[in-house]
Amino acid sequence: MTSSPPITRIYIDADACPVKDEIYRVAERHGLPVSVVAGNFIRVPQDPLIERIAAGSGMDAADDWIAERAGMGDIVITSDIPLASRCVKAGAEVIAPNGKPFSEESIGMTLAVRNLMTDLRSSGEVTGGPKSFAPRDRSTFLSALDQTIRRIQRQRAQEPAPNQN
Repeated sequence: MTSSPPITRIYIDADACPVKDEIYRVAERHGLPVSVVAGNFIRVPQDPLIERIAAGSGMDAADDWIAERAGMGDIVITSDIPLASRCVKAGAEVIAPNGKPFSEESIGMTLAVRNLMTDLRSSGEVTGGPKSFAPRDRSTFLSALDQTIRRIQRQRAQEPAPNQN
C-alpha cells in the first residue's frame, strides 16, 4: 500500500487580499485546493477546490485558523507579517500579495521593522503607509506563486517513498 504525499493547499488571508482571482486561476491550473479565510462571510466562486471559511469576528480569528492548519508543503498568501511569521515557522511557504516571499531568513527583520513602525505610529510619528498595489505587483505575485508551486512539486517528487511494512 503506497501513500501519496499530502496535497499542497493554498490558504488565503482574504479580508484585504487583492489577488484572490489570480490565486483561483493558478490553483485550478495545478488542481490545488484553496481555503479562503476571512473573519466573516466572503464570496468565493462555486468550485469544489475552493473552500470558504468564516473564522469568526474575534481579533485574529482568521489568522489563528490559518496558522493552526498551514504546514510543510502548503502556501499561505498574506500581507499580515505576524501571521507570515507563524506560518514560516510551521514550515509553510508564505507570499505577500505583491509577490514578496517571506522566509526563515527574512521574517525576523521584517517583523522587527513592522514592530518598530507600529511603535513609531503609536507615539505620534507620521510614517506613511504601505505602497499602493500596482499592476506590476500582480505580475510579480503570479510569478512567485507559480514558482513556489513548482518548487514544492519538485521537492515532493524527490522525496523517498514512505516505508511499507
